[in-house]
Amino acid sequence: MKKTSTRLADGRELIYYDLRDDTVRDAVDRRPLEPTVTTSEIRRDPLLGDAVAVASHRQGRTYHPPADECPLCPTRGERLTEIPDSSYDVAVFENRFPSLAGDSGRCEVVCFTSDHDASFAALNEEQARLVLDAWTDRTSELSHLPSVEQVFCFENRGAEIGVTLGHPHGQIYAYPFTTPRTALMLRSLAAHKDATGGENLFDAVLARELGGERVVLETAHWAAFVPYAAHWPYEVHLYPKRRVPDLLGLDEAARTEFPQVYLELLRRFDRIFDGGDSGEGTGGGQPTPYIAAWHQAPFGALEEFDGVVREDFALHLELFTIRRTSGKLKFLAGSESGMNVFINDVPPERAAQRLREVAS
Repeated sequence: MKKTSTRLADGRELIYYDLRDDTVRDAVDRRPLEPTVTTSEIRRDPLLGDAVAVASHRQGRTYHPPADECPLCPTRGERLTEIPDSSYDVAVFENRFPSLAGDSGRCEVVCFTSDHDASFAALNEEQARLVLDAWTDRTSELSHLPSVEQVFCFENRGAEIGVTLGHPHGQIYAYPFTTPRTALMLRSLAAHKDATGGENLFDAVLARELGGERVVLETAHWAAFVPYAAHWPYEVHLYPKRRVPDLLGLDEAARTEFPQVYLELLRRFDRIFDGGDSGEGTGGGQPTPYIAAWHQAPFGALEEFDGVVREDFALHLELFTIRRTSGKLKFLAGSESGMNVFINDVPPERAAQRLREVAS
C-alpha cells in the first residue's frame, strides 16, 4: 500500500491509498473553494448523560446529486470534484460538512472505489484489503489527535438508510468522548468480569455462539453470527477469533482472510430477499440497505469502568439491515425511539438460517 497525503483547495486533508507503490498523486484541486466554516457543538444531556452533536451547517450539504455531478467521483476534465485526480483506488478526505470538527472531533469520508456504479460487495479481495488497511491507518492517525477519544469506521448503504450520495463510500467519526453504546458494553464487561472472577464477556459470548444455530459463517480467523438478542431483522456480528481491542491489533492472518469473509457476508445480504423456498418474496433486484459498523475500544481513560482495561474490549463489526421483508422496512417507532426497547419481527435463529441458505 502507498499512502499520499495532500490538501484540497479549502485546506482540508485528502489521502490517497494505492495498490501500486509507483503511483504518483500530484493533481491539484482547481476549485475556487473558501475555507470550510463549521458550527459543530457537543451538548450533554443532563438526564441521560449522553452527548448530542449540534451541526446546523450540515443543512446545506450535497443531497442526491445526479450521477454526472457526484462529488466523490474522480475529476475528469472540467468536472471538478472532491478528488482532484482522474482515478483512485481508495481516497479519504475531511468531510466538507462534518458533524464533528475542531475540539469536537473530526469526520472523514472514505471512498472505496472510483467506480460510481459499484458497491463494497462488488470489490475484489485486493481492493477490500486496501479499504481495511485504510481504516486501520486512519484509526491510528486519528487516535493521536488530542481531542479524539474513540474512532468509528462505518458504512451507510442505501437511500432507505438516509444516504445522500450514491457513490460507494463510508465515513469515519473521531469522537471527543466514549460513545454511549460503547459505554454500555464497557459497563456490562466490567460487571461480568467482577461477577465471574475475571472472565471476559466478549470471549464468553463468542464461545457460546460458535458451533450453534445462529452461526452464519466461520473461518480459521473469523466468526459471523446473528446475536442472541438481535435488535434488527437481519443483524450479523463479525468477530476475529483472537480478541484484539481495535483494527491495529489484527495480525496478518486475520487481515488476509478478512476480505473473503466480509465480501461473502455482504453478498449474502444482497440475496436475503431474493425469494426461493424461504417465503421472503422478491427483493425486486434492489440492493439490501445496511449499516456496517466497526466497534473499537476507546483510546481514552477507562477509570469509570471498574477493573476494565483497553485490552478487555473486543473489536467486532456489526452489520444490519432495516429491511424486515420484501418491500417493508423496520421503523423505530414508539417502543424503540421512545424507550429504546427494540421489537424484532424476525427470530435470530430464523435470520441465521436464511443467511446460511443464501450462501454462494
